Amino acid sequence: QVQLVESGGGAVQSGGSLRLSCAASGITFSMYTMGWYRQAPGKQRELVGSITRGGSTDYADSVKGRFTISRDNAKNVVFLQMNSLKPEDTAVYYCTADIVAPFRANHRGQGTQVTVSS
Repeated sequence: QVQLVESGGGAVQSGGSLRLSCAASGITFSMYTMGWYRQAPGKQRELVGSITRGGSTDYADSVKGRFTISRDNAKNVVFLQMNSLKPEDTAVYYCTADIVAPFRANHRGQGTQVTVSS
């Protein structure tokens, strides 16, 4: 059974930092591209960023220079370090795992709430 469990969310003031973690089980973690999405109330889900199995990262323009994604393949964990947080970063943050070869699969966690106050 595949599980992606996010942790580290919470409430922080503008300018603060949070580090989200996503622990994966039930998959061969090192084969997957791991991503972070977020969804704010009344808004569409937005891709925050991703990290390939090779360690290449990509970020939404809105978080470039502030957020960093990393992974620990030995511990099956992906991280999202969020610095210089803004109220507009308030959302539920979801971890995803995607693979396209040798088979296709997509998994998503339950999410963790991040609230940034001004």
